[in-house]
Amino acid sequence: MNIVLFGPPGAGKGTQAIKLAENFDYIHLSTGDIFRRNIKAKNELGNLASSYIDKGELVPDEVTIKMLEDETKKHPGAKGFIFDGFPRTIEQAEALDDFLANHYGSKVDKMLSLEVDDKELIKRLVERGKTSGRSDDADPDIIGNRIVEYNKKTAPLKEYYLNQGKYFDIKGVGSVDEIFQRLAAEVE
Repeated sequence: MNIVLFGPPGAGKGTQAIKLAENFDYIHLSTGDIFRRNIKAKNELGNLASSYIDKGELVPDEVTIKMLEDETKKHPGAKGFIFDGFPRTIEQAEALDDFLANHYGSKVDKMLSLEVDDKELIKRLVERGKTSGRSDDADPDIIGNRIVEYNKKTAPLKEYYLNQGKYFDIKGVGSVDEIFQRLAAEVE
């Protein structure tokens, strides 16, 4: 099974994706982690991604897709993938569909969307910024821009997956275990 774990910055996608991957033996692919590895390596894709991330903007599709394709190919025998932070646009969703069909003969089975209000997101991100060392979590203006970008560019994905019968709305507030139980119930 291939799952898109969806939600705005600070919704808890990374935390929940790790728990889901461990519980269901899937490969967790976090675009944020993939970006950070490439940025740390100071390779061409990493430097390009960094120039957008530092401004709180979404990385262009072609850069994101290339990084993700390279990462999935490292796991040819995967039981399934949990895509954390990808896709973020309709174009990325279509590219993911094509890639999974052509390389794995599979598809996205479910999109699980963690729903959290903006006020809670800002609170979570500011807290994370105190310990993460991530510049995009330290500045409330950048955080606000990330949420605006998400709402403007990413939210239309709900309709894309809803029209395919793959969209599932999950309440993203509560303890980590409570949220996990809601997600696991949809995976099972």
